[in-house]
Amino acid sequence: MSAKPTREENPSLQPRRRALLQAGAAMTLAAASVVQPGAQPIIMNSSSELMPRSGKRRVVILGGGWGGMTTARHVREQAPDLEVVLIERNPVFWSCPLSNKWLIDVVDTNFLVHSYMAPARRFGYTFVQAEITEVDRAKRRVHTTQGHVDYDWLVISAGIRYGFEAWFGNDRKAIEYTRTNYATAYIPSAEHALVKQKIHNFKGGTFVMTLPPPPHRCPPSPYERACLMAWLYQTRKINAKIIILDPKPNIAPITAGYAQAFKELYPDTITHVPKAVIKEVDPFNKVVKTAAGDFKFDDALLMSPHQAADPVWKADLIGKTPEGRPTGWAGVHPLYYNAPNDPQVFVIGDSMGAVSPHFGHYPKAGHVANRQGRSVARYIAMQAKGEALKPIIIDNLCYMLVNNNPREAIAVQFDYKIGEDGLLRQTQIDDSERREELWKEDLRWVDIMYKDFATG
Repeated sequence: MSAKPTREENPSLQPRRRALLQAGAAMTLAAASVVQPGAQPIIMNSSSELMPRSGKRRVVILGGGWGGMTTARHVREQAPDLEVVLIERNPVFWSCPLSNKWLIDVVDTNFLVHSYMAPARRFGYTFVQAEITEVDRAKRRVHTTQGHVDYDWLVISAGIRYGFEAWFGNDRKAIEYTRTNYATAYIPSAEHALVKQKIHNFKGGTFVMTLPPPPHRCPPSPYERACLMAWLYQTRKINAKIIILDPKPNIAPITAGYAQAFKELYPDTITHVPKAVIKEVDPFNKVVKTAAGDFKFDDALLMSPHQAADPVWKADLIGKTPEGRPTGWAGVHPLYYNAPNDPQVFVIGDSMGAVSPHFGHYPKAGHVANRQGRSVARYIAMQAKGEALKPIIIDNLCYMLVNNNPREAIAVQFDYKIGEDGLLRQTQIDDSERREELWKEDLRWVDIMYKDFATG
């Protein structure tokens, strides 16, 4: 992990971040001027064929999160002669990034929720609300609860699914009990309302948070959530002890920033337990057994291991270990994100597998999904023109609020390049000096992102 950066050690940190934000705003404004008219958004009734062929080549996108919506908008702009269909099971867009702030009322619901139909109409693609039931890559067809749709290009940007089986095997009773009573809100759904109610109704005692083993969605967000919960309980004078059971040997990423926040802001509320690899979870008797000891709790957020989302499994795109076992994540090209034996099928965002032996996975973050969506739109446009693909290098930027009064955030930046060995290299810059300026940057950052894919 990177040490806490100082202005002397990293004199370019702030200018680079400002340049990134300014560049993003410029790209958004430039792109908004070339939106093409197209099909109107629709919600279909069940039928054997969801959408007949229109005569145009078609891009079908599964998943309407940060990656899927970005891809839909930018394919329309990069390749306006292609038809674009976005399929998503939820009726409205809900942003997981910044949702920790929503849990303690720093931002309201309208800040996270956006229409799917409005950007579909604005940018000229078709939105369909449906569940994915099967992906038939041999026939280049996606089956949904509303019928099937054929594709020429397929982009899967469906996020994650929970891997409760690692804890409970096939014990469905334990899985459903945990899912219902100890939800974690790492998938956009009604879980967020349950978790918010749980946090605000907690009367005191021991609150356990199990962290998934890496890789998992948004690595720094569980620590942020613990900080914001601790702030809430201290403000309300609730006698609460938050125990973070972390399978890693130390806090990561933003190691120094979080360690300082735990020590300086919440020393009597947060206890971080490293090397707490899960051995057994008993949700009925409220106990978690780990390599670092056994922990009883009054309430909990039981974060199971994460895996690639269901559509990746349905498409038979899960990677294999050298021993032939499934990795749990999509096996795709590290630079182009497409399947080795199916080059017009892409997986982006949190479902992606490892991309480099030097650092493993990209951070499973909204910023990464957005950048990959932009890249895949370019790759599809290149393929549509019969051009050879040229790699587009992405970046990542995350802000985390650790104090709500005053509002202070920390941040982490990841830069990437192709090394002399032809493999991706990662540079991580932790900004551990908590301050209000970073919270304001966070708001500017998300505004640029929303304008890129959700609001135009």
